[in-house]
Amino acid sequence: MNFSILKSEVQNFIIENIHVDISKLIFKGSPFKGISIQELAEQIISKKKAKQKLPTWFEAENIYYPNKLNLEQTSSEITARYKADLISGESIIDITGGFGIDDFYFSKKFLNLIHCELNSELSEITRHNFSQLGVKNVKFVSGDGFSYLQNNSKIYSWIYADPSRRNESKGKVFMLSDCLPDIPSNLDMLFERTDHVLLKLSPILDITSALNELKFTKEIHVVAVDNEVKELLFILQKDFNDIVKVKTVNISKKKTDSFNFIWNQSEIPRFSEPKKYLYEPNAAILKSGAFTQIATQLNLYKLHQHSHLYTSEKLIEFPGRTFTIEEVHSFDRKKLKKLIPSKKANISVRNFPESVEQIRKKTGIKDGGAIYLFFTTSLTDAKIVLICRKP
Repeated sequence: MNFSILKSEVQNFIIENIHVDISKLIFKGSPFKGISIQELAEQIISKKKAKQKLPTWFEAENIYYPNKLNLEQTSSEITARYKADLISGESIIDITGGFGIDDFYFSKKFLNLIHCELNSELSEITRHNFSQLGVKNVKFVSGDGFSYLQNNSKIYSWIYADPSRRNESKGKVFMLSDCLPDIPSNLDMLFERTDHVLLKLSPILDITSALNELKFTKEIHVVAVDNEVKELLFILQKDFNDIVKVKTVNISKKKTDSFNFIWNQSEIPRFSEPKKYLYEPNAAILKSGAFTQIATQLNLYKLHQHSHLYTSEKLIEFPGRTFTIEEVHSFDRKKLKKLIPSKKANISVRNFPESVEQIRKKTGIKDGGAIYLFFTTSLTDAKIVLICRKP
């Protein structure tokens, strides 16, 4: 951590150049002694990224930003607030502290918090930023969180961990046991120090695989922001052995859509040809696998076992996108060109043999406009096109 970056003239330079072309700025070199142009560029790039992802940090004075990878891996303030609303208590230890966005919000719900971080520089950066943000109930430990837990006998209300989503060779991983730290292998040790564990897991992890690797799972939260799944949250409770509740949430500026169900609960959906309205579930629901539950709970019909599109005669409130079906046609490229004279439409495919790119190339239909085309498979296995508009 280069403390010279915190000097007022350097901070002013960073703010003044936040919208400047970084490549041109690097070419000019650093105007400050003891600070490289690469360090300045890193601060400018990170501060610019923080404007949307971390507005509290962006607005605060004398914030020191970590490298690009650390910033990309950290939670957004939106998802950090969501997590903090799930738990509370006297004490919590974060064994993978990182840049501390989650801990900032946890500190508002707990009397005492311990932030453990292997990277000593990142630990120092987070300590400095928390001081700037006025957070006083956090203890910083520069070291391994597992070792810290093993070397003291303190009991915590909660333990929190965000395992790294890359292995030692920096390749993408898909099993929780391949992440760092290895939570499944150390779960018994964690439950010697707490009765409650909250895990933030990668959205690319398979939920069933994660459940098989873990034990005592009580709740799973699938968190999406603007219809993009950002996090899988697993709440574990010592000796819990009951039904697992799954809660999906899609957070946007206008509203927050929620849909909850019981994991592995048998549901038998109804099927139908397209009716008046079409429904497409949000990304969180699709990630959760609630393909039958959404139909049975909301009294909808599925178009096909594998299409994951739903229909009804009456309009309902739905956690996803809703459309009015204007026409239904069998898939015919030549006919489709005539049906869309403007050659402009929004295209989606569900359980269909061709991709959006292939369809656009073959039909010449450009992206945009008020028409929505859904290419899918019907109840009778026919390839169909639904011509829709927003209600």
